[in-house]
Amino acid sequence: MTISPSPLPSGTTRRAAGTVPSARRGWRASQNRAGMAFAAPFYVGFAFVFVLPILYAIQQSFFSVKSSGGLGLGGTEVVFAGLDNYVRAFSDEGFWGSMVRVAIFAVIQIPISLGLSLTAALLLDSLTSEVRASGFRTALLVPYMVPAIVASLIWVYLYSPRVGPFTAVGDLFGIEVNLFSPSMLWISIGNLIVWMVLGFNMLILYGSLRGVDRSVLEAARVDGAGAARIAWSIKIPAIRGSLVLTGLLSIIGMLQIFNEPLLFRAASPETVTKDFTPIMSIYFQAFASNNYNYAAALSVVLAAVLGVLSFGFYKLTTRKDAS
Repeated sequence: MTISPSPLPSGTTRRAAGTVPSARRGWRASQNRAGMAFAAPFYVGFAFVFVLPILYAIQQSFFSVKSSGGLGLGGTEVVFAGLDNYVRAFSDEGFWGSMVRVAIFAVIQIPISLGLSLTAALLLDSLTSEVRASGFRTALLVPYMVPAIVASLIWVYLYSPRVGPFTAVGDLFGIEVNLFSPSMLWISIGNLIVWMVLGFNMLILYGSLRGVDRSVLEAARVDGAGAARIAWSIKIPAIRGSLVLTGLLSIIGMLQIFNEPLLFRAASPETVTKDFTPIMSIYFQAFASNNYNYAAALSVVLAAVLGVLSFGFYKLTTRKDAS
């Protein structure tokens, strides 16, 4: 004889089944609110430090300052200029010449910098002793921890033809060394930039290398692969995302180069002109010519160029993964 279970009251099963999802949704909502509360200071700071200045620059770029009076000797007033500042920006030969100058420099300097950082990261990853690896990491990070302006001052002193050691070493061998000359200036700036960013890029790449599956590396060694083959065929492809990241940061930082050439301008003003880099051009328009509205337009144009270059570089370097 079969005893059937007594039927539940109508609607009980439906309510019991719906209790768990609703409780889970409520828990997720509370977690989301807590997360937003923790992240609120960041969003507020990001809005004040980045979003509002960008919007203000865009707003200022549509105005200009006009002088009244026949000879412009009267008072000044801010008037709506429309796209006049942007038309002037796109025909500014000095500004676009600085763009081309920095772009050519970046094409040479960025691969060298990333190559040295990748080499340093691979060498650190191959060390078996954590103590030695930690010591090398610290030594390579010291230049990055030095403020950029201080590092620039140090290297300007080292490059000095009068008191710098490089000139004295060149004199010993009968070689005239002038690292501020037009033919050597970009090499001097490039060396300074590599010295500053080598440790930072190395740390990013080294962190990614430590995440590579060690069992895959051991299997490759068992199969007879050497250190160079393992690095080229396994390690470098595994950290491609980090290489793309450091490449993007390098492109953005290169077009924003300012401290180094500004200090070099004091030592070699005939070579480092006010339009030597895009940021220097914007700086002198704003603070030397007092043309803040035109400087704002140049800043917007530079930001747009950086965005296009960064997007293009990202799409180009990730096309293989997408396919």
